[in-house]
Amino acid sequence: MEKKIFSGVQPTGNLHLGNYLGAIKNFVELNNEKENDCIFCVVDLHAITLKQDPKVLKNNTRETVATFVASGIDPKKSIIFNQSRVTAHSEAAWILSCVARTGWLSRMTQFKEKAGKDKEKASVGLYSYPVLMAADILLYDATHVPVGDDQKQHLELCRDIAQKFNNDFKIEDFFKVPEPLIQNEFSRIMSLKDGTKKMSKSELSDFSRINLTDAPDQIINKIKKAKTDPLPMPTSKEELKNRPEAKNLIGIYSSLTGLEIEKSINEFSGKNFSEFKENLAQVLVDKIEPISKEIKKLLSEKNFLDEILLDGYEKADKIASIKMKKIHEIIGF
Repeated sequence: MEKKIFSGVQPTGNLHLGNYLGAIKNFVELNNEKENDCIFCVVDLHAITLKQDPKVLKNNTRETVATFVASGIDPKKSIIFNQSRVTAHSEAAWILSCVARTGWLSRMTQFKEKAGKDKEKASVGLYSYPVLMAADILLYDATHVPVGDDQKQHLELCRDIAQKFNNDFKIEDFFKVPEPLIQNEFSRIMSLKDGTKKMSKSELSDFSRINLTDAPDQIINKIKKAKTDPLPMPTSKEELKNRPEAKNLIGIYSSLTGLEIEKSINEFSGKNFSEFKENLAQVLVDKIEPISKEIKKLLSEKNFLDEILLDGYEKADKIASIKMKKIHEIIGF
């Protein structure tokens, strides 16, 4: 069965291992499955919920595309474009915001986390961006959306909006109600300095993350200094429950090698962390170094990256415009 897949990544710049294992690696696998019809969007409209430097944002958009391609996404097979270029996204977001209920949005936990204690100063865009996310997905009749734990709630909102629109205008299945593609439990990569916090570019210490542009010696040094506990390597999966740093590092190893978590544990059961870290660092270098070299090469070819974005825009805009015209007819515009 053919799957229509939509997913997006914010152009934050300097993407890291968390972005790769949490999203991009999965995108590559979806891209490589013949029956899948994939659209991967650089969601620059979502990025401006926080203040951005215009020049930096443009460069970050190109860097995100470079990372997609360097990681193995084929722009000839999948559509790659930046969201702001297809104006239907903004228009559909407004229309769907008139369908969505404020009570639904008020339950979104990610807004509470991102806005912090002073919610009064958060932008309206940060509050309502799950509606834009719904528009992104529904414009392309996506049947499946890859989601991690932090996005499950937003996809549920998207499903609710689709169903309410269909019911309100009595048009069954106009908007496809997308199904989640749930990622494995170790797709959420945590900080190398604190196994209870998500790996993030915003964390001050560069030793908290592996950047996709890090050189081999940087990767080795960061893994060597990654926080662990004083106990030896675990002997069972149950032992990971109260050992967040051990769980994170073993999860990274399993995700990169493709081994089940139990097999990774058995491989290093009872050994010292130093031996495990040497193996983990080598696996990371083998995976990240080729991607890093290709990203740097592609970033020197701005015209090539811009051509990918232009080609992707033309394909995406054609699909979105047809859907938008039908929405106009349904509403009475």
